[in-house]
Amino acid sequence: MQDLVGKTAFVTGAASGIGLGIATALAQAGVKVMLCDIEAAALAEAVAALKATNADVEGVRADVSLKAELQAAADATIARYGKVHILVNNAGVGGGGGYGQWTDASWDWTIGVNLMSVIWGIEIFGPLIEAHGEGGQIVSTASMAGLIAAVAPAYNVTKYGVVALSEGLRPALAARGIGVSVLCPGFIRTRIMESSRNVPDRLANALENMTMEAGDSEFAQVAAAAITHGIDPLYVGELVREGIENDWPYIFTDLAFEGAVDARFAAIKAGMDLIRGREPRH
Repeated sequence: MQDLVGKTAFVTGAASGIGLGIATALAQAGVKVMLCDIEAAALAEAVAALKATNADVEGVRADVSLKAELQAAADATIARYGKVHILVNNAGVGGGGGYGQWTDASWDWTIGVNLMSVIWGIEIFGPLIEAHGEGGQIVSTASMAGLIAAVAPAYNVTKYGVVALSEGLRPALAARGIGVSVLCPGFIRTRIMESSRNVPDRLANALENMTMEAGDSEFAQVAAAAITHGIDPLYVGELVREGIENDWPYIFTDLAFEGAVDARFAAIKAGMDLIRGREPRH
């Protein structure tokens, strides 16, 4: 999508962090943006700030872990803008609890926000993008934890899922005029460590020790420090804008984890080498 001016984007988790960075970068490129977030006050503030720059933006509150609310947000987007060209599945929460700590509720919420909202987003918005015949792009936010299992199990599972979903759909949707990109950010200056602020009321009593900020683990301390001094979300947004313009399959924010990715691939290759030359039984 080389010419973004006048196109319409729907961005989840858009009131802060990476989502706001993406919404801002797209708006600066002349894209009309519907910002979606669960935090009503932060959403209103973000929309007002962008409107002050003469950006054509609106906001819609939704808990994307609920399919009906995501559908209602899509309906509101079409009612306001008529078309959608760009879907950014960005909403995400951290954590899920470590081994021996996780609960059914923690899995349900983490999977609901981080993975099911991506699945539903594509299910809902894919046909809307196809309908106008002008092409489009789907960008889904995974993480470097979608390539190396370095965080809590539920977080890793959801982010690997987003990578797998994006890789698998890319050739299928290309034939329908839709590009598919997966964003794998490193440590970005966001509030991911404060994910519990957005625990929905229906799960509040069931979710304890599920988010990244829970506990005093060495990882939590290192991650918190890295995020505090992390990459500017607007820079990430500019990378995503470039990725949309050029249909990048993968959008990375830095090379900090390149060695760990190489080590994972090397371990996979080594596993294959262990059976090289053997004849399978049939």
